Amino acid sequence: MAEAGSGLMGSVRQLLSTLTSIASTRLELLANELQEERLRLTQMLLFALVALFCFGMGILLLAVFIVVLFWDDHRLAALGMLSVLFLALGMLTAVLLRNLAQAKSRLFSASLAELAKDREQLKTSHDQPGQL
Repeated sequence: MAEAGSGLMGSVRQLLSTLTSIASTRLELLANELQEERLRLTQMLLFALVALFCFGMGILLLAVFIVVLFWDDHRLAALGMLSVLFLALGMLTAVLLRNLAQAKSRLFSASLAELAKDREQLKTSHDQPGQL
């Protein structure tokens, strides 16, 4: 009778050890996914700041361009080129930011996939009592 009790306790200990290991792995995966999402949001913020800076510079230079429009020679060409450059950079960055914002976030997708695998394994082991 004592052997049956220690066998049962050993099985319970092994089950708790396995569950703890599974939970630990899943929490590590969750932490990695949170870190990836934080990096993605940081990248989006950086692109937004660059876009705002470029649009601001473009508008400033466009205003200077209009003021200088009535001056002579090649100052117009230089200011016009810089205005077009900054406005184009701002537009490009805004498009990149929009694409990043529209991209589907993969937050928790790996964790959910692993949990689905675990669930399937538990279902199959439950259907076949001899296997674990």
